Amino acid sequence: MQKLLLFFCLPILFTACSDKSLITINSVFLKDIHNDSISIRAIAIDSNELWFAGNNGKYGAIDLVTQKKFRGRIAKDSLHPEFRSIAKTKEAIFVLSVANPGLLYKISKDKTVVKLVYHEVDEKVFYDSMQFLDDSFGVAMGDPVLDCLNIIITHDGGNSWQKIPCEKLPKVTEGEAAFAASNTNVILRGSKIFIVSGGKKARCFVSEDKGITWQVYETPIVQGKAMTGIFTADFYNEKIGFIAGGDYEKQEANIDNKAITNDGGKTWKLVGRNEGFGYASCVQFVPKSDGKSLVCVGGTGIHFSNDSGVTWKKLAKDNDLYTLRFLNDSIAYAAGKNRVVELRFRE
Repeated sequence: MQKLLLFFCLPILFTACSDKSLITINSVFLKDIHNDSISIRAIAIDSNELWFAGNNGKYGAIDLVTQKKFRGRIAKDSLHPEFRSIAKTKEAIFVLSVANPGLLYKISKDKTVVKLVYHEVDEKVFYDSMQFLDDSFGVAMGDPVLDCLNIIITHDGGNSWQKIPCEKLPKVTEGEAAFAASNTNVILRGSKIFIVSGGKKARCFVSEDKGITWQVYETPIVQGKAMTGIFTADFYNEKIGFIAGGDYEKQEANIDNKAITNDGGKTWKLVGRNEGFGYASCVQFVPKSDGKSLVCVGGTGIHFSNDSGVTWKKLAKDNDLYTLRFLNDSIAYAAGKNRVVELRFRE
């Protein structure tokens, strides 16, 4: 049975970028649309379908109009992979497993064909995130196998993938890696690739030519320990971006865990110190908000900001949601421990 939860909160203001008018939101409705024994950190909205991928080889799709559900399961020999990355093109859905062996599958939109398109064996393989820019170009990234981040790209819609050699990538520092928290470590906007790291260092890697050359920029996010750093990022456009994270072992700590850029990741400014959420699993810009409105899910609940992250309102206490994507400026979908949830923001 679906659960319908209503959380009342203080009035929240969304900024409409078209005419600068303010819309007052007084409540958010959370409705479970899928329940299963599954941990989901990767979702993608494709037209009227929401696709998800999780642990134990499980993936599926939910028709957002009819609520009809499809469930699939992938096995490689006796292994059921854990999927924490998902991406889409016009023709297919792609799911990528997190650990050794790295397995990347292409799934046809009619759900009849599942094909392995990339296979990587190494005890250090740990893929964190994947995204397509269009129907041809896509990027997946993971923790270092050698002395650079592990990055693979495709130019043919995901049918074949090539690893970028370490000599063409910035070197990582010892203890620098990434977190497969919500499939938000890599973001593609225009010709730019943005990748964020965590651990002993929390930095932003930027390519302005689709991976040919790279620059790396420091961020002020808390770092220095294995479970600190940037866990999630989103870019509203090629200039405005937001990063969040914190200390996974101190989930209530909300100092130095949020920062914003207005110059494409070159410089970052801390915001929301002692405000809002602590540990962040996923942050997303609200569509049509002029890059000012954000929603975050994580270990301290669901939070919202309409002033570029300076101040935050808590919408709900739910701390079992790991990842979030918007359908439009008033409806979003989130997933996490054993569920997929629809969020409707109301006046």
